[in-house]
Amino acid sequence: MMMKNRTVSAAAVMTACAAAFAGGGNPGPDVIVGHLNGMNYYGQVGGIHAYSIGTTACNIGTTPADWIDNSVNHPVIAQNIYRLEDGRLMQIGMGWLKHSFAALQGSICVPCQGDGSFQSLGTGCSDPYDAGLNGSQSGMGPRFQVNASNGQFPWPYANPQGNTGNAIFKRVQVPDSFLTSGNGELYFMEGLYVTLDDSNAGNNFNNASYRRANLNANNSFTLTGATVRERAAIFAWLDHGGGVGVPDPSVEIVSATIAGDGMFNIAGKATDLGNGTWRYDYAIHNQNSHRSANTISVPKAAGVTVSNTFFHAPQSHSGETYNNNDWVASEGAADVSWSIDAWTVANDGIVNAVRWGEMHNYSFIANTAPTPGSVTIGLFRPGAGVTDFSVSLPVPSAGVAGCNEADLALPFGSLDFSDVAAFLGAFGAMQPEADLAAPFGQWDFSDVAAFLGAFGAGCP
Repeated sequence: MMMKNRTVSAAAVMTACAAAFAGGGNPGPDVIVGHLNGMNYYGQVGGIHAYSIGTTACNIGTTPADWIDNSVNHPVIAQNIYRLEDGRLMQIGMGWLKHSFAALQGSICVPCQGDGSFQSLGTGCSDPYDAGLNGSQSGMGPRFQVNASNGQFPWPYANPQGNTGNAIFKRVQVPDSFLTSGNGELYFMEGLYVTLDDSNAGNNFNNASYRRANLNANNSFTLTGATVRERAAIFAWLDHGGGVGVPDPSVEIVSATIAGDGMFNIAGKATDLGNGTWRYDYAIHNQNSHRSANTISVPKAAGVTVSNTFFHAPQSHSGETYNNNDWVASEGAADVSWSIDAWTVANDGIVNAVRWGEMHNYSFIANTAPTPGSVTIGLFRPGAGVTDFSVSLPVPSAGVAGCNEADLALPFGSLDFSDVAAFLGAFGAMQPEADLAAPFGQWDFSDVAAFLGAFGAGCP
């Protein structure tokens, strides 16, 4: 199922673009993750478990891609782990970057044209890095030095805490509390390549792919199913939100590019909790924006009651300079927002903004049903053009001023035939205000019975 496209407010500098960057054959080198080929588990230290994910790159462009060791002209490989549980997808782990150093010339995506070498990935060719190679600590560099929007990084890269360390050092780290089963949890692995010549060719928006994995009893993972190419793991929320292979149509995802920078994927979902309240979930996924994000604002109407604000971000580690400070939630008269420190020269590489290759979550409970609204994301780093952008996602509506759940139409404060007509119309259209009883998400006789009960009770 394709993502839902919504209007992005700053249309002059942003584009809903996920479909546009898929399909291959783009001029120049075009590196994608063609396959996630395996996983390693390294045990745990202090309740933190360590993993690596094997990746196979494909060059689906029209010219060879540089794969030159001991230089800035090679890809770096990010590895991430996500969990989908209780209707919410979260990034639960990330590692340092594998620096590639040489290319083989396979053909797992399209036929290899044979124009590559050990230091270039040929047209149509593929290059496997297994999980052992991607988990080799001595070949891993930090994320903070990489500008994912243009593929640039310094060489040699930094090792603030040394080249190698214990079993979890630099590898994808997941806290023990996220390794659970028995509640329908699904796990997804993601690979993401950043490379200079791919970026220079304008082909750097399709470089992430994901694949599902099963959690084993010993806390290792086994990959299963096909790799979903050119699709970041945030889309697993939509693709598998109803269970394995079952899309969740209530998940809405908007992809937006910032002119001269990179791409964000923004997700929103409203869940009817069945007691007159809805849980609103949002996620900011930064695929390759250097400017990053440090605020999100969700509008709400006057009188909407908000509770249970929530924030989650994956943890930086092993000497990455980013801190792990939580964003601060605040409720204003017209919005619910989260923010982290504003940019300064001194904190550029420190603040827990949504950096490239990361996804952060935001959530709250409100007492009104969803309606489309403009969610605004603020950019952390300064740059030419916009300082924020807005996307259309589900937000709390103004609701109704009725005396109970059967008081759906004017005049509010009294129950009459206008309320019956409003209920029947909403019931026929399968709208949230008529979904009054379990099983929620279905409109059946239990909803009719709940309406008649509330109608019969009358207004106080």
